[in-house]
Amino acid sequence: MARLLSVNVGLPRNIRWQDRIVHTAVWKAPVAGPCKVRRLNVDGDGQGDLDGHGGEQRAVLVYQVESYRFWQSELGRSDFAYGQFGENFTVDGLPDREVCIGDRYRIGDALFEVTQPRVTCYRVGIRMNEPRMASLLVAHGRPGFYMRVLEEGEVQAGDAIVQVAIGPGAMTVSDIDALLYMSGHSRDQLERALRIPALSLGWQDSFRALLTQEEAGATTGNAGLTPASGPPPAWSGFRQLKVARRIRESDAVVSLILEPTDESHLQTALPGQFVVLRIGVLPNAPSVMRSYSLSGKPGDRCYRVSVKQELHGEASTFLDNRVQAGDLLDVSAPRGNFVLTSDNRPIVLLSAGVGVTPVMAMLHALAARMSTQDVWWFHGARNGREHHPFAQEASDLLRALSHSHTHIRYSTPDRRDRLGVDFDAVGRLDILALKSLNVSRDADFYICGPSAFMSDISAGLAAWGVASARIHMELFGPESSNTPGIAETSHKSPHPPATLSSEGPLVSFARSGLNVRWNSQFQSLLELAEACDVPTRWSCRVGVCHNCETGLISGRVLYDPEPIDPPASANALICCSRPNGDIVLDI
Repeated sequence: MARLLSVNVGLPRNIRWQDRIVHTAVWKAPVAGPCKVRRLNVDGDGQGDLDGHGGEQRAVLVYQVESYRFWQSELGRSDFAYGQFGENFTVDGLPDREVCIGDRYRIGDALFEVTQPRVTCYRVGIRMNEPRMASLLVAHGRPGFYMRVLEEGEVQAGDAIVQVAIGPGAMTVSDIDALLYMSGHSRDQLERALRIPALSLGWQDSFRALLTQEEAGATTGNAGLTPASGPPPAWSGFRQLKVARRIRESDAVVSLILEPTDESHLQTALPGQFVVLRIGVLPNAPSVMRSYSLSGKPGDRCYRVSVKQELHGEASTFLDNRVQAGDLLDVSAPRGNFVLTSDNRPIVLLSAGVGVTPVMAMLHALAARMSTQDVWWFHGARNGREHHPFAQEASDLLRALSHSHTHIRYSTPDRRDRLGVDFDAVGRLDILALKSLNVSRDADFYICGPSAFMSDISAGLAAWGVASARIHMELFGPESSNTPGIAETSHKSPHPPATLSSEGPLVSFARSGLNVRWNSQFQSLLELAEACDVPTRWSCRVGVCHNCETGLISGRVLYDPEPIDPPASANALICCSRPNGDIVLDI
């Protein structure tokens, strides 16, 4: 019979790691005597990062003494103590390859239900003094698992573990873990997993994303770990396109019509996708990279990019003042996953300023297919002269749709702007406008504009009860960082690293506008980005979780270690890769 060997608890504390402070409760120590287990936790225990740990479905973490013995042999270690892997219950029995999601166990006075495998992150590597640990747990099929508490009660070391129910579906912890993290995501297995009521909601969402990816015919990447990045780009790196025409859309915005230099065709972009321009602003200096949404009607003969003149903007000034018809520009293939879904729900397009550019491509696509969906367009601008390009074009497209609605707000209209004609209200666009106009919360919402605008609107939609899967956003500046457990530090603009190299491959961070040489003192591109204060997103740091997955606009990378499941085509996992020649990253 399985038995509880140790109950382990620990409260969050600050640990110094790589010149940073990590707030973590991965250090657990055994408890002597009975201990109360409650719905959200074990008495005396806590979690430092509630986004990744804790909560009702992750109340108790279980790890097996059999795995202790395995790791002692595998790692050549003899210094383990109960709680070594951050678990609350160290048990004899209950191997991951036999315990099923939904199994129920009576331990002492409490009743538990298995909900999911452990989600591995870098902190278990800190505790083990083994940076590869997050990857090793998955690769060897020994993650451990979480349980929720169905009946609160006291437990203590020595208690028998009695199985009282078998989970439906007969899918083990190891099965579920491999289904998400390893290559080969069987549709039958995904559907089978989703029929298990006890499976935690986060894992259900991941498996639904993988099913959607499979239904869409995508063949690369893991949508269960990171959003799908759209179809593979039509070409790698950059292709020269000719500026066929320049169109002045407003005082602040100019459009460039880009065509092939020969009779060839272009990949038809999905409505909402963007391209990266590589611009040689100064001779004998690294090129400047900028991302621009495609704003025109999807087609295979030309692309339209629309550029707002930014104050002191190096790239926008060059494109506005110096690029003329007939000039050649280096252009990446269209990419990005901020695109219209194929669902038939109502569509709400929310834009501010030049954030209207991907919305224009979406309106063109909806008009081209004569959509009968309810389509709302909300747009915010300072005034019509500077910040409301495409006003007439958008109006014509909306009139072509049978169920379209529009609402335009100017925050500081000038004397030529006509209320009720050019715009509908004075003020900033906010969630109250949507509520007052009876917009459906079941719609798909597409948001593009300044970061503060998108943050406010998305937060308002979430508070209004709109499901997160219905909120889609596009951001062209650097994304906000996601560094779980790291104590807040002062924000710094991206900059070259303290130690410069003059010989390594050139690494360009496109969104951050930074070009630096690779230095072999860094173990990964992630470490280089961190040294430059380029905003990054990560969790495991060894190629498991895909949080760091980044668009690889140009070039190639080498992996060490190899990721558990490769990223999508034309993407890279920067936590475990190095440049193999000059590269351009979409961060």
